[in-house]
Amino acid sequence: MTSPPRRFPPYPIRGVRVLHKKQNCAPQFAEIEVDFEPAAEGFVFEVARDLTVDYEPADALPRFFAAAARGIEEQLRLPEHGVVVAARVVLRRARADTFGSHERAFKIAGHLAARQAVARTKSPADE
Repeated sequence: MTSPPRRFPPYPIRGVRVLHKKQNCAPQFAEIEVDFEPAAEGFVFEVARDLTVDYEPADALPRFFAAAARGIEEQLRLPEHGVVVAARVVLRRARADTFGSHERAFKIAGHLAARQAVARTKSPADE
């Protein structure tokens, strides 16, 4: 008998911090810190009210944050994780750099944050 997929996250996972930095001819830079909290269903992404990021042009930040959200959700929904996504994700901290920050960098940071959060919920028996 197969057990139903587990819900993710099973409990709050706080302070998932990722620094994605690549220095080459196409630099990438994104730093985020997110909290994962159980939700009734689906995926919800929020930006903390008190979040401030020193970056110009500031109107690029919502696109960066949306890219991080896409990266997190895409990663969580991968079949290999075997979870039902029921998560509220809150962006608590972010850092961007004039040379290297763009939507792709933040999407990759989102992927990495989701992987890190999933790894925190696995027991040694799961592997």
